[in-house]
Amino acid sequence: MKVVSVSLQSTETAEKAHRFALTPELLAATGARYSRSNEGLEQIVSRIDPNHTERSVESIFRMIDYGHQSIADMAPVAIFIDGISMWLAFYVWSLCPTAGGQESSTRYIKLSEDGVVEPAALGLSESVLNDWRQFIRDSFSAYEKSLTFWQDIIIDFPEVARIPASITSDYSDKGQRIKARMRRNYGFDRARSFIPAATSTNMMMLMSARGWVQLSQVLLSHQLCEAKLLGAAIRDELALVTPRLIKHAEAKVSIEKGLRDEFRNLIARALRCPCPQLDDENADCVHPATPFIDTMFPPDINEQDLASSLDHHDNRYAWIGDAMKRTVVRFGWNAVSFAEIRDLNRHRTGNKHIPLVPLGFYYALDQLPSGVGPGVEEALRQSSKLGKHAAGRARELLMSGDPTFVYWLQLGTQFPFEHVTTADKFVYEAELRTGAGAHFRYAQHFHDLLSKWYQKIPGTKGLIIEGAAEPE
Repeated sequence: MKVVSVSLQSTETAEKAHRFALTPELLAATGARYSRSNEGLEQIVSRIDPNHTERSVESIFRMIDYGHQSIADMAPVAIFIDGISMWLAFYVWSLCPTAGGQESSTRYIKLSEDGVVEPAALGLSESVLNDWRQFIRDSFSAYEKSLTFWQDIIIDFPEVARIPASITSDYSDKGQRIKARMRRNYGFDRARSFIPAATSTNMMMLMSARGWVQLSQVLLSHQLCEAKLLGAAIRDELALVTPRLIKHAEAKVSIEKGLRDEFRNLIARALRCPCPQLDDENADCVHPATPFIDTMFPPDINEQDLASSLDHHDNRYAWIGDAMKRTVVRFGWNAVSFAEIRDLNRHRTGNKHIPLVPLGFYYALDQLPSGVGPGVEEALRQSSKLGKHAAGRARELLMSGDPTFVYWLQLGTQFPFEHVTTADKFVYEAELRTGAGAHFRYAQHFHDLLSKWYQKIPGTKGLIIEGAAEPE
């Protein structure tokens, strides 16, 4: 695990225009002066000694007699995090869903067993290490086999990748590179179900010092070793760039108790909910992904108002009216694979509920074109038994109270997913997740969900820009 903060510097153009460049804490302190003074920016900055910025920060903070939380909101910090598990990256995004940032994509990168986080960092007990290492080896073996299957399918059935004719007929070097990328994406999208959640990933996030402090509080209060390590590393990096704003970056008793309560509730849910897909040896391991959607309108809004909100909506970034913004929407599916949840979990306002009780294992069998040989289908089914067994093992560990059960998950492991937001945000996400370049699986999830939406709000059918996903 490596955690590194990166500072911004002024551009040459800004310097020539004599614009100010401040450290994160100076920026926060300068902004804080606005609430205690009617001086403008130039008067406040004139008190800063460019040769002694730390002393300048101290002098400003001495004049401020209010809490540092609101000040920390004005200190932007970018941190790059390398070598954490995909599970922990998911958890960080769930805590900071609207932070700016990116993460390594399973769509563009071929992963291998070498990239798995060391078990010592994960806090795995010695008693399970041999079994866990075998699980990792078997997972990547299944991933490699699946990738080979899907690459062969593209050769035999090139139309399934839906590569535009303008690209398939383009024999230039650029055209060949684009075609190769689209074929790789097609295979990576369908093979990724077998990637273990303990595989390392890299991510960066940009948010205020306050956001980082609140994140570190939860991580330092967590029962998982890897989360604590990350929380401490974030706190250490913050000490380099915003040292006066991190006094609250520590474990909190209330958070520790709350996390323990949530974990107990998760165990109770697993104990009381039977799971035919995992418990029945003869059942197919894929849990059906049934969509649900509920709406709550303000009393002065009707269906026509919602439709009228989309009068000027000609792309997903375009205007959406107030009626949509005032309507509450709760949507989700009773079973979504972890691969899709990792994407659905990021960059979205509202609240998400994702109880990590394994329900099944999705392995893209439904994507096989008609006419494919029975050997390919049977090979995929055989590989899926690994996913089913791993999901069952994770469920058993959860029910026994072992928080490291998350490191037995694969990206194909299915969980419930619920998102509460407003209708305008739902429309944007539905258009994004069915648009060009969307993963095939969550595109199908949103097509199914929109069918439910149109049953409730038929006047909006044709006004929501529903795409056809792939390719990118």
